[in-house]
Amino acid sequence: MNPQAKLIFTISLLLGTTITISSNHWITAWAGLEINTLAILPLISKYHHPRAIEAATKYFLTQAAASALVLFSSMTNAWHTGQWDITQLTHPTSCLILTTAIAMKLGLVPFHFWFPEVLQGSPLTTGLLLSTIMKLPPITLLYMTSPALNPTLLTSMAILSTALGGWMGLNQTQIRKILAFSSISHLGWMTIIISYNPKLTLLSFCMYALMTTAVFLTLNSINASKLSTLMTMWTKAPSLSAMLLLTLLSLAGLPPLTGFLPKWLIIQELTKQSMTPAALALSLLSLLGLFFYLRLAYCATITLPPHTTNHMKQWHANKPINTIIAILTTVSITLLPISPLIPTTI
Repeated sequence: MNPQAKLIFTISLLLGTTITISSNHWITAWAGLEINTLAILPLISKYHHPRAIEAATKYFLTQAAASALVLFSSMTNAWHTGQWDITQLTHPTSCLILTTAIAMKLGLVPFHFWFPEVLQGSPLTTGLLLSTIMKLPPITLLYMTSPALNPTLLTSMAILSTALGGWMGLNQTQIRKILAFSSISHLGWMTIIISYNPKLTLLSFCMYALMTTAVFLTLNSINASKLSTLMTMWTKAPSLSAMLLLTLLSLAGLPPLTGFLPKWLIIQELTKQSMTPAALALSLLSLLGLFFYLRLAYCATITLPPHTTNHMKQWHANKPINTIIAILTTVSITLLPISPLIPTTI
């Protein structure tokens, strides 16, 4: 792709995100979502491969339907209340339609069908954008309208997302699909707490974005797209393999690492809200995700040559570790000691 075109699309992506997260009017928020969608489409299909074109088409159709529902929801609310302010969403039908639209935008169950396929057809760098920056505007809209949304519906979608994200990721061999189902599972954790403590949702999203960025950049630097190629990683970049192991375990939420922090606070808040069964269900369902994270970590670090893959062994890479990857990995595994400061700021 032409560097100037890539720069324009990247700036448009940041512009659309900024417009949506800073807007108070539904029309400007919708315009920001549309700019985002149109800016990411060329990045998805920049490699002229049939799977990339299919992914771009699926993404466009799904996001266009979700944007239409956002506009329809805001118009219905304005018709009944006379208000176009995002925080003034009060009509029950509008709230239900908006919940459906945001679920389609994010990829929550039962509107998750597009996300693994789109991520599989996209390059790793574009997959990183789809998993992090493209999730920020819908989560911001969910944050601003959370007092008016139905907590029971959000809780049901969250538990189903955590269950399906963990269950469907078990038998995958494509790394991008595994990370897609991982994203669906993490979105379940963010959604269940949005009605009770919205700031915890933003904290959880920030932690998830940090850890996922570290994983995607590491995989992009070694050009790994499936488990069989990941098995040859140790011979190419031993230090990256060790860092990837710790980052994956942090993404799974094991206690000594950063990923445990948002899950710990969410479970604590759910217990305070007398939602102990939901907290227990989420905790047990996260074990499914732990299994495929351990599977990824096992393929990356513990499986050593000789093994049964048909891939040619990689030469040892003497290139220095990317500074950004090093910083993100450090943050992704060492932030748990700041947890006593979190309740004072939330």
